[in-house]
Amino acid sequence: MKTRARIAAWQRLRQQSTWKLLAADNAPMIAALLQTLLLDTERRLPASLLHERLSRELEELRVHGHELPRTAQAYVADWLGAGWLERRFPEGASEEQYELTTAAMSALRFLAGLDNSRSVATESRLALVIQQLMQLARQTDGDPHSRLSELLAERERIDAQITAVSEGRIDVLDDARALERTREIIALADELAEDFRHVRDDFQQLDREFRERIIGDERQRGEMLEALFAGVDVIAESEAGRSFDAFWRLLTDAEQSGQLEAALDAVTSRDFARRLDRRERSFLLHLTRTLLDRGGHVHDVLQNFARSLKGFVQSRAYLEQRRLHQLLKQTQADALRLRDQVRSNEGINVTLTLSSARLHSLSRWRLQDPRHGQVDGSMLRAQGASISLDSVGELVAQSEIDFRKLKQQLRAVLAEQAQCSVGVVLQLYPAEQGLGSVIGYLALGSRHAMQVADRHESVSWRGEDGQERRARIPLMYFRKEQRDELV
Repeated sequence: MKTRARIAAWQRLRQQSTWKLLAADNAPMIAALLQTLLLDTERRLPASLLHERLSRELEELRVHGHELPRTAQAYVADWLGAGWLERRFPEGASEEQYELTTAAMSALRFLAGLDNSRSVATESRLALVIQQLMQLARQTDGDPHSRLSELLAERERIDAQITAVSEGRIDVLDDARALERTREIIALADELAEDFRHVRDDFQQLDREFRERIIGDERQRGEMLEALFAGVDVIAESEAGRSFDAFWRLLTDAEQSGQLEAALDAVTSRDFARRLDRRERSFLLHLTRTLLDRGGHVHDVLQNFARSLKGFVQSRAYLEQRRLHQLLKQTQADALRLRDQVRSNEGINVTLTLSSARLHSLSRWRLQDPRHGQVDGSMLRAQGASISLDSVGELVAQSEIDFRKLKQQLRAVLAEQAQCSVGVVLQLYPAEQGLGSVIGYLALGSRHAMQVADRHESVSWRGEDGQERRARIPLMYFRKEQRDELV
């Protein structure tokens, strides 16, 4: 029974976005791109900036042989549909913004844990467990005698430590143990910072549940509407709201934040802290600001949900939603009542015209600028130019590709070799017309050469300004058997 229950649970989890990302065919590439773009540096990017950076990453991967045939916009749309990206339109923003979903963040953190696995049991983790258990036992003990004896024992320990310090005997952690505890604190604080995403998702789910109860639940609807009309912030007064409010007050407390800043400054100034890598030191130095920023974002989301829910009720929009909900329920009831009279494959002589609309993202819209349609109607009088036969020949040579000469060069190379590519010909006969010569060889190759699928070669030429230029072109071979075609 337990095995079947676990199989059902794993099958349910397998349909979620976290498992789908880990099990994707190109999971390493997707995870690496998501982490590089939306985790390592910035956690939120506008649509245009995300598309631009992803395009650069895709182009670099293609150069190194990765098969990525689609555009950046197509990949972003796929990731959005798979539940790995989240799209928002913040108030005051000029375009949509993207960030990782909680599911994608969990998958990336799981992969990071596999890549940077720590020892199974460390002294610092055991000390943390013992300390928390002792504190829990002390705070839940209602016996005054045991509490008093524990306080007296603690006072004796403190007196002994004061005596030892007064005599110059101070026990200090060695660098290895101090470094281990510091990294354990960093890992714990990093998980705490990422927990804000889960808190925000909980508030979103809470907002949806309240709206569903207002629309559909006859038993609880009256009580909630009365509370909302009375000005009660039902989201903030919920269990999740009160829990976050207590955490937020502790985080913004001046005394607590001052103690945290002082402790961080003291730890980062120790000698063992120099053995931390750059990311770990940066995380410690900006820990307070990180917690305040992410907590402040969740606090703003909480306030926005509360205002939108109250506005949803005060604007009477919920009445229309309730009417639609009742119509759907009535339609379902009618369908159930007729299911025994009308079969699903039986015609009912009713034509239902379905409406449709093509919906696109707002970021794809472009406002028309009337200035782009303006035409400059002024005319300038051109100065007469002296033209010679030589200058006319140079202009013709620059504007027209000399295919006759290119064919002669190809026949000369094929007279000595069994086959040759465009790059080999350019090494023997430099491009006299620059890019025009390269284009000419490609045009000849499309008709007389054998093209190699998905292969490229690098060619170079020198322009009229003396600067050397390079390009990647499709790999194609001119063969000696086709030499007579190049006439």
